[in-house]
Amino acid sequence: MQHVREIDIAQYRILQEPFYAEVCGEVGLFTIAAERKLPVMLKGPTGCGKSRFVQYMAYKLGRPLITVACHEDLTASDLVGRYLLKGQDTVWMDGPLTVGVKHGAIVYLDEVVEARKDTTVIIHPLSDDRRVLPIEKKGQILEAADDFMLVISYNPGYQSVLKDLKQSTKQRFMAIEFDYPTPDIESKIIQREAGVETAIAGHLVKLGQKVRNLRNHGLEEGVSTRLLIYAGTLIKQGVSPERACDVAVARPITDDADMQRSILEFVKAIF
Repeated sequence: MQHVREIDIAQYRILQEPFYAEVCGEVGLFTIAAERKLPVMLKGPTGCGKSRFVQYMAYKLGRPLITVACHEDLTASDLVGRYLLKGQDTVWMDGPLTVGVKHGAIVYLDEVVEARKDTTVIIHPLSDDRRVLPIEKKGQILEAADDFMLVISYNPGYQSVLKDLKQSTKQRFMAIEFDYPTPDIESKIIQREAGVETAIAGHLVKLGQKVRNLRNHGLEEGVSTRLLIYAGTLIKQGVSPERACDVAVARPITDDADMQRSILEFVKAIF
């Protein structure tokens, strides 16, 4: 016998408001996109707040949020669903994309460029005016519920030629560009998330700016707001600023010993 295993959508609801500091009108843009059923692409560097923003918007819009961390082994079945054997029965298990389409959730494909090309193709009919999901294994075409919304993210600065999004995918999405927050907003975020005082947050923001200026001088990526929060959290717990910034900033972003030393020189000068 064939059965369908039902998913409890309540588990995907965000019950507490996540902290998010708006940078440049992205809340209004996303809200319009949600109302008008437009798919959204979030572009920006790692750790600049893209995932937190989606959580915040899901809470604000009162919609469930299903997040999929994309990787190179992600198959279409992982997203859409598959048949599983359970005892003598065959059970159909909906994948996260199917659950979102049925229940009107926001489905967030994080770092979508990491997924295989043949996997990303299945989102095409969902990201144009058709808003349908073909389920080939069941011979079905699912129409998306009104509140369903597709959101993808990727980091353009990090992608190689081999790992860029195809134009046929990109040109289906409205794109909201993210960057590191302005110093005053980043300071507020670090104070709030790490629980440090204004002066420490200010020092960490200054360090972040100096490290980001090294991006064209041997560093692939600047330091994320996330890592500055980690450093602040360690300082709040009594770790010395030099040690905290070494383990939370310098070592995570580079393996180059000279570059690590340069970053620690910044730390000494600032703190």
